[in-house]
Amino acid sequence: MSRTMRAVLCERLGPPETLSLAEIPVPEPGPGEVLVRVRAAALNFFDTLIIEGRYQVKPDLPFSPAGELCGEIAALGEGVGGWEAGRRVVAYIGHGAARDYAIVPANRLIAAPAGLDDARAAGMSITYGTTLHALADRAAIRPGETLCVLGAAGGTGLAAVEVGKALGARVIACASSPDKLALAREAGADETVDYSREDLKARLKALTDGRGVDVVYDPVGGDLAEPALRAIAWEGRYLVIGFAGGAIPKIPSNLVLLKGCDVRGVFWGAFLEREPARHAANMERLMGWAADGTIRVSIDATYPLTQAAEALGRIASREARGKLVLVP
Repeated sequence: MSRTMRAVLCERLGPPETLSLAEIPVPEPGPGEVLVRVRAAALNFFDTLIIEGRYQVKPDLPFSPAGELCGEIAALGEGVGGWEAGRRVVAYIGHGAARDYAIVPANRLIAAPAGLDDARAAGMSITYGTTLHALADRAAIRPGETLCVLGAAGGTGLAAVEVGKALGARVIACASSPDKLALAREAGADETVDYSREDLKARLKALTDGRGVDVVYDPVGGDLAEPALRAIAWEGRYLVIGFAGGAIPKIPSNLVLLKGCDVRGVFWGAFLEREPARHAANMERLMGWAADGTIRVSIDATYPLTQAAEALGRIASREARGKLVLVP
């Protein structure tokens, strides 16, 4: 094995074009760690924030973006049992996957199913892990309930459409253009709303015969939050996933009172740390669904490490239709 590797580095905080590609030493795994040769590293919206210092996690400089990967175990650190070199694995590491080799805590490893390709396996941890935790653990969504997905054509939104259908929900996908909504329909959405042309609250009410939706899955925030909340049913659950729209909305608490509904935060990273056994069970469930075709994990495009800035730029401008993946 070469003792140096390529790594996409954030050496100073800034937009994607400030990233550099460098040759650095291959790290050695410490106790409880493994060294993974990265075969695919998936990108997410939070990567565009972390490289600008606008995310809640602020790694020391320099660091590599990309928080999830699929690869092969190259070396085991002291005390690591149950794994062997050459095993194909999936892992979430927060940041540091946009490179040829990455250090991964052994307790973060999930075996990758043989029938799932590298890019799709790499793109499962964050969007699908977040979504299953949100819909099953936080919302306790039940078969037959109606799920409204905002930003339904992004990686997280498409995951919500697929996981919602797998859990038996009726899914209403909401996005800002006909082509985005077509993508959501391909993922299994039952109904669609174009909120660039239609009144979101009125359309959601119409699609539910005036009752409102049982669960709102919101990774967007901004101006969509209040009309979606106004369209929620009695004892509905509003899931706060993130703020891809940029603005953190101010939820009118009187609406929460009048509708008897819940606003529930979804912090998947903290869930993973606090409840690793439940996280592992969720990931095993997702891997099984991906392997048997229940969920498909939509990949928009793959990029070499040299084009990491271009890929992150597409995510920042909300052009991505599914996951963008770096393939070293």
